[in-house]
Amino acid sequence: MAVSDDLTLRRLRWRCRRGMRELDVLMLRYLDHRWSQADGDERAGFERLLETEDDLLWRWMMRREVATNPEMATLVERILTLPH
Repeated sequence: MAVSDDLTLRRLRWRCRRGMRELDVLMLRYLDHRWSQADGDERAGFERLLETEDDLLWRWMMRREVATNPEMATLVERILTLPH
């Protein structure tokens, strides 16, 4: 892994810390299980997802609401179906 990749992963790992254990687990699961396989568009989408407010992100992840943006809805579903 290149130094810049390592720095990116550390930065993202920090941003995945949401202050809600449930969100932390889900976001870090994506980083650990999917990030390395994701293409550039998906990675950019994940970074945009990290900009979402915690309360809205929580509602999406708990399936209480569906993201109106199809890209976000697809990414949330991908995160929710990752292996534990």
